[in-house]
Amino acid sequence: MIVTAALRAGTLTLIAAEIPDAARDARRLMAFALDVAPDRLTLVSGDEISLKQAIRFEESVASRALGRPVSQIIGRRHFYGRDFIVTPDVLDPRPETEILISAALEQPFQKVLDLGTGSGAILVTLLAEQMGANGQGADISDAALNVASRNAVALNVSERADFVKSDWFENVDGDFDLIVSNPPYVTADEYSALDKGVREFEPKLALTPGGDGLMPYRLITERIQSFLRPFGRLLVEIGPTQGAAVKAMFKESGLSEVQVLKDFDARDRVVIGRLVP
Repeated sequence: MIVTAALRAGTLTLIAAEIPDAARDARRLMAFALDVAPDRLTLVSGDEISLKQAIRFEESVASRALGRPVSQIIGRRHFYGRDFIVTPDVLDPRPETEILISAALEQPFQKVLDLGTGSGAILVTLLAEQMGANGQGADISDAALNVASRNAVALNVSERADFVKSDWFENVDGDFDLIVSNPPYVTADEYSALDKGVREFEPKLALTPGGDGLMPYRLITERIQSFLRPFGRLLVEIGPTQGAAVKAMFKESGLSEVQVLKDFDARDRVVIGRLVP
């Protein structure tokens, strides 16, 4: 069987399983099976696929048909121009989070804290983009911290990154001129309505805190003044209905210049504030 025939069969399997963007996912899984870059798949589309490659592709397609994210199957996710290690222990980095990255990079910083670091995608990206900066990633999950550390090594920022097991600020020391977080913010009701693949294959701890989804923002803003340097910034990712509530928390905590940024679909996505003495 040639690559194009196997790819067509895999795409049909994903379509039958009602997987969104079935053709795109099939191509990514075929590139993984062949061990080629996705943008080179067309160049080998007429080649024969080996038995080993065919089995790898079929197993990957079967896993995706059950709802497992592509990033978990292939073990990596492209985010802000870099490939990150991804496992079932961490949230799959989303394109919307790149909005937080871009906003954070609009101004220089020397010391950054990433609360709920997960895969480390935010912290590692910020350190890779801001040469000379140092940072700390905090997470309550040992497994997530292991993934984050591996990503820091793989992307050559490990000497400038420190990871600590911490329930938000609990074990964090020092102060920072930039604090960022993409906390769990899905409400309890929203979680039950999430795609089955997300609920079954991504860590619940990284998706929802339960209740109204706002508890992490309350915990962060209640203690922000003890960890943010004068004129330092706080940036958090939010759910699309949470802009007004989180903006109010920022102001109540004493932050100034508070604004809400929109995502690609014009939905509230990032809240920014500054500590002005």
